Amino acid sequence: MRFVSNNGNTDPTLNLALEEYILRSLPDNDDYLLFYINEPSIIIGKNQNTVEEINAEYVESNHIHVVRRLSGGGAVYHDLGNLNFSFIMKDDGKSFHNFKKFTEPVVRALQQLGVNAEMTGRNDLQVGERKISGNAQFSTKGKMFSHGTLLFDSEIENVVSALKPSAEKYVSKSTKSIRSRVANITEFLKEPLTIEQFRQSLLQSIFEQSGQIPFYELTEQDWDNVQKLANERYRSWEWNYGLSPAFNVQQKKRIEGAGTFDIRLQVEEGMIVNAAIFGDFFGRGDSNEVAIQLIGTRYEASALKQVLAGIDLSYYFGPVTLEEWLTLLL
Repeated sequence: MRFVSNNGNTDPTLNLALEEYILRSLPDNDDYLLFYINEPSIIIGKNQNTVEEINAEYVESNHIHVVRRLSGGGAVYHDLGNLNFSFIMKDDGKSFHNFKKFTEPVVRALQQLGVNAEMTGRNDLQVGERKISGNAQFSTKGKMFSHGTLLFDSEIENVVSALKPSAEKYVSKSTKSIRSRVANITEFLKEPLTIEQFRQSLLQSIFEQSGQIPFYELTEQDWDNVQKLANERYRSWEWNYGLSPAFNVQQKKRIEGAGTFDIRLQVEEGMIVNAAIFGDFFGRGDSNEVAIQLIGTRYEASALKQVLAGIDLSYYFGPVTLEEWLTLLL
């Protein structure tokens, strides 16, 4: 097994692209280990409905990246206090779904630091009743990776706030994330460590039996290819939002002075394909005219705002502002 350095990059789109590039493009006669730390971001599971998993207002106001990964499972929050690991190798037909194989070296490293971690359920690491790591896997064309998070010194409040969904708004086919109580590894360390010291300790423990850490050096061409993949996939709206499973959105809300609004949207592949507006509001225009203008719009704030900015909302719905109406849609 060889270690691949990400050169300290904290851009989640670049790190996920690097992980995929290693999987698909590096020689398959070796196994690889990758560590990466991301700036604040929500990493969405491949089969999830993005808008259902994130607290959109919190994400936008705190400039949090939203990026879809290749592997399934639930949405996770990453920040600079979260260390991620990825084991990348041939799929031997026995390793996929065998999370224990890949978490055992991590558990061993944690225990050497005095952290009494153990694997629980299908793919989590816990200390007592508190979760410190979640893991997921992806397999393609005879190769796979098994990757996981390690909450080292993460902003726990942001974990809760960023992933807080408004589940009552949606009726969806997507898999909902299971959120359990989480803890930082720093709470259980006998001696304080920086995340870099923790990373190095983990690395040395994993390669302990080989006595050294063999590196795979990426070329400039490798990095150019990684950047290209990041641009084409992980920085793409279509990938991060458009792949969300089809869902129905219903939002019922009262706006003071205007009345109660009942908004129904049919969204497929991230686009509004049908819309209806009901309620007890008083407007001069036919609300169906507004519904028709919503069709064909991306289901995200900036696109909706652009459409609504061209509509005289008070003509159709009475005394409502653009921002108030936007809250009816998102």
